[in-house]
Amino acid sequence: MNKILAINGSYRDDGITDQAVEVMLHALKSAGAEVELILLREYPIEFCLNCRECTQQAGNLPGKCVQHDGMEELLDKIEQADGFILASPTNLGSVTAIFKRFMERLIVYAYWPWDKNYPQFRKSNVQKKKAVIISSCAAPGFIGRLMYGTHKQLKMTAQIIRAETVGTLFTGSISKELHPTLTDAVQKKIKTLAVKLV
Repeated sequence: MNKILAINGSYRDDGITDQAVEVMLHALKSAGAEVELILLREYPIEFCLNCRECTQQAGNLPGKCVQHDGMEELLDKIEQADGFILASPTNLGSVTAIFKRFMERLIVYAYWPWDKNYPQFRKSNVQKKKAVIISSCAAPGFIGRLMYGTHKQLKMTAQIIRAETVGTLFTGSISKELHPTLTDAVQKKIKTLAVKLV
């Protein structure tokens, strides 16, 4: 049975990002996958201290952070998962601050001794897992995907945890209503993307 971990960086309960993730999780459960949802807005992760202590230890496993918070457990979940849903709406042209905070803590996946100019990713020789990335923005979707950094940042997150992005959902023009809902066409696309993870 595939284990799929969804990591959602949305601030808003039942916003478009939450709705999209929920539809995909439901489709995955129906396909027989085991799913787990992490809402970063409710998850205890501190800011990276940029001390690089976690990058000094060699090996394929994530380095050990000096902070002892929810990230430790989340890294275990990442290691055990077979696939990922990485989701964040676009805020000022980027992933949300809480998703960025999570991204920065993924430095544990880098091996970067003090005498080296740049890091090496620990998972470079490990078989890739799969990821679907989900985002939304106020601009039309194709413009948001090209002009904003959200898509690139979500894809980079997948690469760091050694996952290949097998599908993308970028929903645009979502700011015209106070409580937007997913269209039938978007829900259909989400269900199609779910199949790629199992």
